[in-house]
Amino acid sequence: MPILIEVAGGKAEKLTPHSSQQLFQANDLSPDGKTALISSNAQDGYFNVALLDVAGKKLRWVTDTHWDAHADSFSSDGKQFTYAINEDGRTRAFIGDTASGKSQSLQMPEGLTSFEGRPTTFSPDGSKVLLTHQSSRRPNDLWSYSMANAKAQQLTKSASPNIDAALLPQSQLVTYKSFDGAMISAFVWVPFNLKRDQSNAAVVLPHGGPTGQTPDTFNRTAAALATRGYICIAPNVRGSTGYGKKFQEMNVKDLGGGDLQDEVYAVKFLEASGYVDAKRVGITGGSYGGYMTLMAVGKTPDVWAAAVEQYGIINWLTMLQHEDAFLQQYEKSLLGDPEKDRKIYEDDSPLKYIRNEKAPLLVLQGENDPRVPKEEAEQVVEILKQEGRTVDVHYYPKEGHGFAKREDQIDALKRTTDWFDRYLKPQNVAGRTNPPCH
Repeated sequence: MPILIEVAGGKAEKLTPHSSQQLFQANDLSPDGKTALISSNAQDGYFNVALLDVAGKKLRWVTDTHWDAHADSFSSDGKQFTYAINEDGRTRAFIGDTASGKSQSLQMPEGLTSFEGRPTTFSPDGSKVLLTHQSSRRPNDLWSYSMANAKAQQLTKSASPNIDAALLPQSQLVTYKSFDGAMISAFVWVPFNLKRDQSNAAVVLPHGGPTGQTPDTFNRTAAALATRGYICIAPNVRGSTGYGKKFQEMNVKDLGGGDLQDEVYAVKFLEASGYVDAKRVGITGGSYGGYMTLMAVGKTPDVWAAAVEQYGIINWLTMLQHEDAFLQQYEKSLLGDPEKDRKIYEDDSPLKYIRNEKAPLLVLQGENDPRVPKEEAEQVVEILKQEGRTVDVHYYPKEGHGFAKREDQIDALKRTTDWFDRYLKPQNVAGRTNPPCH
């Protein structure tokens, strides 16, 4: 595991997850102890890879990119090293020569490719490396890569034999302009054989975090919805990682503000494509994605026809009371001091807007969630029941932040697709009124 060092006035300090200082991650040390392989955002706020001369404390930069480059490990003889670059949610793997600093990209399929293996990814003779690879059509598997012939071999097959990857819609990387001109990247899944007649339903998939990113993974929610005819879009809104420090800090003290508008403008992008019916758009996400779902239906209620939120935050002030000390520091780094900046906490909480909600809402929550406690979900459900809104909830016993049990994962996915089928199908949208709460 890399060692995180925050440089602040020459003194190393303990990090919060959203630290804005220059960071240096020491990922590996060469066998002779003379060279450290590091990642740092010291160059313009973007993470790059460097070789550090331990004795002379001199950096030799290996990459100079405005994406995120992260170091991995040395070979057993120290002559080679590995790193990966995250380019707009897709990662490429590289092998570098320690003496020259030059590197080459491994020829792998498009998606996410990462190095595996500890203490090193290299085979004992140094001729191969161990990788993991996944994409929108294929789940994560182990691969072996031979440097001699630049050939990759898949070692495991985690996909069910009855799943044909060719029948799954493939993600497409798009960019669109948001309300203030900022360019937002997103992955889009488009079902096969859709008519371009503004008749199709869509679902927006906000990611967790907010210091996170939707990468080009095998996304089971997108796959399940897209194969049922829904266009899906997963924006990497302001505050996301992978686009430099400045972009990551654009939502500080503005949670559910500009980043929510980035989600709304994803809907505008889909509408402009000519495929989507503006009256048939849903939203679903977990953790910060659940928070974003609650902010969306409360703050921009006319955009959404249905919503499914999983373990999302309704009130940052009650969250602060129930979360652990580490997460308290994380929340404060995003929203400020809860006393001095109390108005920000209130303005950025879905609690302020939730009574404006119009979209039927399904809430899914683990009963033992240590990050977003059950009390957050209970507040949502109680308020909407009092308002006479369409709301349903399911609590998963012995589940924490996210659902670990396979049967619960399947159940949550089925409840999500059923909810959107109920409220986004054409016959259920036309002339819809709010039925009683469940």
